[in-house]
Amino acid sequence: MILTDTHTHIYSDAFDEDQGEMMQRAIDNGVQRFFVPAIDSAYTQSMYAIESKYPENVFLMMGLHPTHVKENYKEELLHVEEELEKRFDKNSDTKFYAIGEVGIDLYWDTTSLEIQKEAFLHQIRLAKKYKLPIVIHCREAFDEVFEVLESEKGDDLFGIFHCFTGTIEDAHRAIGYNMKLGIGGVVTFKNGKIDTFLDQISLDHIVLETDAPYLAPTPYRGKRNESSYLINVLEKLVDIYQKPIEELAAITTRNSKDIFGV
Repeated sequence: MILTDTHTHIYSDAFDEDQGEMMQRAIDNGVQRFFVPAIDSAYTQSMYAIESKYPENVFLMMGLHPTHVKENYKEELLHVEEELEKRFDKNSDTKFYAIGEVGIDLYWDTTSLEIQKEAFLHQIRLAKKYKLPIVIHCREAFDEVFEVLESEKGDDLFGIFHCFTGTIEDAHRAIGYNMKLGIGGVVTFKNGKIDTFLDQISLDHIVLETDAPYLAPTPYRGKRNESSYLINVLEKLVDIYQKPIEELAAITTRNSKDIFGV
């Protein structure tokens, strides 16, 4: 059974003490593919380091996280562009598999909305340039994210709505923009809500994620999350969809391949 964690920050300093053991626990639980989002330039070298340790398992994204869109955001976007250029040079042996995580976050800061939208739009256009998917971070900003997606909709816009926490209407709208729904620990929470309608969404639109070290699923809620806990998310989907665990693993991994191309 091959599992794919489509969103995990395995380079986080939360794993400084036991990164190797954490990775082995995940691999032992069937997680063989780890898709790793960027945050900002301060984390780039840590991402490259984990990729070099696990070249067969780790697949990197490049982007500027919306909560890190600050006064220096243009410098950060330039860094994103430069790293993309390096890796898509014809002599490079490595590449990025998505632009992410990108989007809009109005939970932490509403004053930066305009520059967040600007950064989001800029990175969508980079994704189109390199024919890559986008991985969207959206927190208390569905209307604003959908506004930007509407302006860029088309066959060349596709990706994943990371950590999807919206309504069924939001789910259908996201799918309408060629987005898969990233389902993680929230689906196991008593107040998570998405478990009440997820069975109305075709499995063709679902991918699995942990967002480790954040948002650990029940029974680890409130503790450090890690990719091995993806199995807990999968087990919840077994309850929701009433399908064998192996079938769900195969479908969600296939969906990840459709998005990331690997």
